[in-house]
Amino acid sequence: MKAYMLITGSGPIVVLTTCVSIVDNAVLTKLAEKGIGKFVALEIPIELAERRYGNHFLVVRGDLRQTDDLRVLDEEGDRALKLFHFDELGPPVPYEPAGSAG
Repeated sequence: MKAYMLITGSGPIVVLTTCVSIVDNAVLTKLAEKGIGKFVALEIPIELAERRYGNHFLVVRGDLRQTDDLRVLDEEGDRALKLFHFDELGPPVPYEPAGSAG
């Protein structure tokens, strides 16, 4: 399982995924269904996410089955930004669908 902070057009969110990469086609499809097509992802060490979110993390993780690709852990961008320092997160991974600029 991996955790990511996604910086999106509507603000940051934190997600959990069972996929190896945030740019896995299954994850990108789920994000697109939620209206998120373009983002910058920053990986959160899973132990750090668990520590910062506590019981809420355990509840969301408990709902994440191997057949699921994505669960939203936090949709409140202000809280997500306050919970983590950028130096605690992995390098930025930008994603933009082909042909989306214009």
